[in-house]
Amino acid sequence: MRITNETKVGVLAAVAIVILIVGYSFLKGNDVFSKENEFYAKYDRVDGLAVSKPVLVNGYQIGRVSHLTLLPNGQILAQFKVNPEFAIPNNTIARLESTDLLGGKAIIFELGSSNVYAVKGDTLNSNIQKNLIEQVEPVQKKAEQIIARLDSVLTSVNSTLSPEFQRNFEKSFASIARTLETLEGTSRKVDGLVGTESSKIAGILGNLESISANFKNNNSKITSIMNNIDKVSDEVAKANFAQTITEANKAVADLQVIINKVNNGSGSLSQMINDPAMYNNLNNAAGNLDKLMIDLKANPKRYVSFSVFGGKKD
Repeated sequence: MRITNETKVGVLAAVAIVILIVGYSFLKGNDVFSKENEFYAKYDRVDGLAVSKPVLVNGYQIGRVSHLTLLPNGQILAQFKVNPEFAIPNNTIARLESTDLLGGKAIIFELGSSNVYAVKGDTLNSNIQKNLIEQVEPVQKKAEQIIARLDSVLTSVNSTLSPEFQRNFEKSFASIARTLETLEGTSRKVDGLVGTESSKIAGILGNLESISANFKNNNSKITSIMNNIDKVSDEVAKANFAQTITEANKAVADLQVIINKVNNGSGSLSQMINDPAMYNNLNNAAGNLDKLMIDLKANPKRYVSFSVFGGKKD
């Protein structure tokens, strides 16, 4: 049977129409060849979200956005079509997240831990995450503020650092470098000295070790000697103190005997102290002696006579 050209054109036109309808339906998010579960979620804003955007779980696509509807209260109802092979817990969160720097969005399912699974037509919990530009914008503003402050600080530092200060700063660094070189040379000399005198140092350390060992071995003897010295010093101190107290007591007793004799009237000292006549005699004798000295000064010829030529003495 021969097929006419008109028939061929009609068949091709019908196939083209079917392909066009299926493609348009697919672009709108509808899959006419498979049966998928439909879920919903409500959002306040859906910037960057469009029909046929993917629905992801940990980066793996399990469905797509099939329809967006504006509700009377201003919210947007998003319809998802999900492969029925995947069970979705009823406490899953349909998070609207940014997928690129240009503002493109996708639905990320944050699977819940419930053992009860959502059924076809359920409305899931929703959440919106800021896009990358919105997240970076505060950081960018802070970075700009920090850069501006750093620029002002560097400007102030540059104006403060005069050429003279810079020269002094360079001299200081040069001085520090020379000091470090000197320290390095000194350390080398010390290392050489330690290397050449290592045997002597080892001998000294050996002697110190031997001395410490002797002290350790004779610890009991040293302790006994120190105890004996302590005992002897205590006995000497006690003996001297006792002797001193004895002699002091004896001196006090002798003094008491003398005082008793004076009080009893025995002895010349007692008579001088207790006898008024002796005091009066001494007082009169002193007065007569004073008068004699006055008369001697006034009339020396009465008491002294001499001749230059050996004449008769009076």
